[in-house]
Amino acid sequence: MLVILDGKKISQEIVEELLVESSRLPSVPSLGVLMGAEDVASASFVKIKERVAEKLHVPMMRELLGTHATTADALGALERLVHTCTGVIVQMPLPPQINLADVLAALPPLKDIDAITDTQTMLRAPVAEAVSEILARTNVTARGKAAVVVGAGKLVGAPVAELLRELGAEVTVVTHNQGSLTDLKDADIVVLGAGEPGLIKPEMLKEGVVLIDAGTSESAGRLAGDADPCCAEVASVYTPVPGGIGPIAVAMIFKNLFTLAKLPKS
Repeated sequence: MLVILDGKKISQEIVEELLVESSRLPSVPSLGVLMGAEDVASASFVKIKERVAEKLHVPMMRELLGTHATTADALGALERLVHTCTGVIVQMPLPPQINLADVLAALPPLKDIDAITDTQTMLRAPVAEAVSEILARTNVTARGKAAVVVGAGKLVGAPVAELLRELGAEVTVVTHNQGSLTDLKDADIVVLGAGEPGLIKPEMLKEGVVLIDAGTSESAGRLAGDADPCCAEVASVYTPVPGGIGPIAVAMIFKNLFTLAKLPKS
């Protein structure tokens, strides 16, 4: 039986739990977002974050970098957010001329909600947390299963592969430089994070696969996933784009924010 995941419903349930928890926080946390010239996917995610922030009564501050912003501009904007907000997100992509490595290096671990920096050890990336939530809610056991993660980025591929290994899966990572999409045919669990619309077709997948599509990108001005929607026909669990893993990952951002808010002030 196919389960098409309702990410909005699950997100709402998590947010309601966080709303109860918010009354026990020592202070009201705030969220900072550093972002560049908006594309469709980026703008969509920020709007979802704004809606959740409003529900949780969390102030959200944005620093928008113009098309011609420099790395120095980005570092200055990041510093302002770090000094005023409980947690900060670097919303990618930033303008291409900005040195992303320098920006991420300037993000303190105790402000890093996305767990995107190499020094972050306390939090797990929100998308990985969302994958864990999806597996739990659909009663999928990863231990001993063959899992393929398409993409190796800091926000999706790398942390999800790490999570699945911790859960006992046999993980293969496929990128342009390693592995092959033919590996998908034997995979019990597939997590997509390539950001290439319609990359994965039904015939590339095993019947009954658990298919989690976190590859949000833009196609003809609309949000699209890495999987052709027809892939739902062969899956046992399927997360659509939009409305699948995205809203859950946003809820996990605020779960991470609340974790940082509970830390003793230095």
